[in-house]
Amino acid sequence: MIVTTFPRAVRTIEHTTIPLKDGTQLAARIWLPEDAEQNPVPAILEYLPYRKRDGTYERDALTYPWLAGHGYAGVRVDIRGSGESDGLLSDEYARQEQDDALEIIAWLAAQPWCNGAVGMMGISWGGFNGLQVAARRPPALKAIVTICSTDDRYADDVHYMGGAKLNAGFGWASFFFGAMCHPPDPALVGERWRAMWLERLANVPLFLEIWTRHQRRDAYWRHGSVCEDYAAIECPVYAVGGWTDGYTNAIPRLLERLAVPRKGLIGPWAHAYPHFALPGPQIGFLQDMLRWWDHWLKGAETGVMDEPMVRAWMTDSVRPATYHETLPGRWVAEPCWPPPESKSQRLFLTDDGLRPERAPLAARAVRSPQTVGKDAGSWCPFGRATDQAGDQRADDARSLVFETPPLDETIEILGAVVVTLEIASDRPIANIAVRLCDVHPSGESLRVSFGVQNLTHRDGHETPQPLVPGERYQIRIQLNDAGVMFPAGHRIRLALSTTYWPMIWPAAEVATLTIFSGTLDLPVRPTQAADAALPPLPGPETATPEQPTVIRPGLVRIDRLGLELGTEGKFAFDITDDDPLSATAEMQRTETIQRDAWQVRIETRMRLSCTRDAFLLQASLRAWEGAREVCHREWDRSIPRDLV
Repeated sequence: MIVTTFPRAVRTIEHTTIPLKDGTQLAARIWLPEDAEQNPVPAILEYLPYRKRDGTYERDALTYPWLAGHGYAGVRVDIRGSGESDGLLSDEYARQEQDDALEIIAWLAAQPWCNGAVGMMGISWGGFNGLQVAARRPPALKAIVTICSTDDRYADDVHYMGGAKLNAGFGWASFFFGAMCHPPDPALVGERWRAMWLERLANVPLFLEIWTRHQRRDAYWRHGSVCEDYAAIECPVYAVGGWTDGYTNAIPRLLERLAVPRKGLIGPWAHAYPHFALPGPQIGFLQDMLRWWDHWLKGAETGVMDEPMVRAWMTDSVRPATYHETLPGRWVAEPCWPPPESKSQRLFLTDDGLRPERAPLAARAVRSPQTVGKDAGSWCPFGRATDQAGDQRADDARSLVFETPPLDETIEILGAVVVTLEIASDRPIANIAVRLCDVHPSGESLRVSFGVQNLTHRDGHETPQPLVPGERYQIRIQLNDAGVMFPAGHRIRLALSTTYWPMIWPAAEVATLTIFSGTLDLPVRPTQAADAALPPLPGPETATPEQPTVIRPGLVRIDRLGLELGTEGKFAFDITDDDPLSATAEMQRTETIQRDAWQVRIETRMRLSCTRDAFLLQASLRAWEGAREVCHREWDRSIPRDLV
């Protein structure tokens, strides 16, 4: 529901700057109650490199006027080196970014329209740095809402999973590389725009090179990973995400390991705010957050902390599809994490499939074609188009599978499935992908969770060790957390493969794994009568949308700004079935920005391939002001493979 009138009238400061001690000016857009100078309010900060001016304006329009109308200052700040902010951006989650945030928060708390209390909220990058800044403990930061984020930058982010290299990192690097080449808007910064832009173009790093040079969990990844010291966070935390998203696993860990007041919310959603995310159902997340903010930033008794610690969506079984408008199910709640009533149900890998009692298993070999994984969907779905996992039957047919007979009764799981295997490899480096599927009576196979592991990381990500060919190892693979129902009459299937393209980059050699024994532990949650008594969540509300005018596919105009934005691009992930060294990832992207006679064009290209011993990374950046080329840079890097 779109809401156009609020308890308090709202005004917008389209552009202002926040001065830092080193002279840098950071750009901000602020939504305020009109009477905030007379009746100061708490400030809620979202701090991103995605350009408040022309990047996040659509989602900001849905959210910040609503928060301002309910008694808060909504503040969107461009990180140093992005949007209209001065300086240079060197990497994601840099120490400089955190240092600047401390100054921003102090500045906000000192404004005449602020009552001295500040919160941070954000999704993805903004959820990451909310946790990271909370761990720095600025005095004015009283609470955060972290959405679709992580506490572990190596083990649970877009770059690596189980020590295997994720191709989602290539896609993210492609977007980020181009986005950081955008100029500031001359309408806001004046003639400085050209010098600021040229400085960015001359200094923007090849981010994928940085990330690829750190293939194990070293000091680079420990920085910004709040799992290194959960006790550093001393303000209340509301952790939010969705089962369809790539960033769900951190929520249970934060609930279990933080010592501060905390809550969790896990819906059916992909990578988006819950008041407009797909798959639905969406919820009144702004109303939900308001109760959190009113409690922690205003001291109001909203009852938000009297409710169960975590509310999660128990997803019904659905037919597999690469797009879901909604995922049916129901809300369940738990007073703490791990859920106190859940019990682990163990199934054994046997010659007859998955069985509740230990039974013989003849050694099974698995050596997968390189293209197993073509129905995996995106590592981090956004809920748009066809980015979710489809029917798994084709991948299952080329994997080693174990499954139950048709279930006599419905089973519901909530939490992380764990698979243990006794395994041997004929090569020193090998990967394994593990998928948990709900097999319908029709034969359709719905992936409900998965995990991957680079087996050289079997004892940890800091000091991987090659496998000794033929030697047996006990390995443990924790799959992504899930909340899902397996109905009576369906079967539970475990599928194992040595490849998962294009989700992960393949090992340099084709490996054969031998499985000698194994178990599957399901976190079974019994049905609880209290679930039916949960109060319903409110329906979604937003402020008035701001939608661009579509001139043609790939070209839009932000009417309020008179800006035309164009984007064209191609991505390709290729591999042949029998050759892991044939793997390539390529992208080319052209972006244009224009207002009247002012026009810039940015072209970026990247290509990743490999040899047995190295990753080969080529990239180029070209930029034009009008018809004049102002930047042309090339990269050609060979990066040694480190047991990946």
